[in-house]
Amino acid sequence: MQYLVSVIDDKENPGRTDRQPAISEFNDRLVADGYWVFAGGLADTDAATVVDNRGEQVVLTDGPFVESKEYLAGFWVWDVADPDVALELAAEASKVCDRKIEVRPIR
Repeated sequence: MQYLVSVIDDKENPGRTDRQPAISEFNDRLVADGYWVFAGGLADTDAATVVDNRGEQVVLTDGPFVESKEYLAGFWVWDVADPDVALELAAEASKVCDRKIEVRPIR
């Protein structure tokens, strides 16, 4: 099963910024173990644009969809057969990147 693994940062109490070497090492292990599908870091929320085309006209709004102190900073997509393994990896990912992690199965 595939999982969206979201990295959640906090504007008031951000994670450490020196984590990239540890994250790269973790990613290499995910690839070697066959769990890696895709991953990416996201630009700051100031770079976001919300597009709403449900009405008569397209409405573009600068900034994030939700104003919040916490925001999506990056993500992984993992392919893991056992949900317990996904949670174990997420616990390690949280330590490695010094941020909260949300794990959600992809339907």
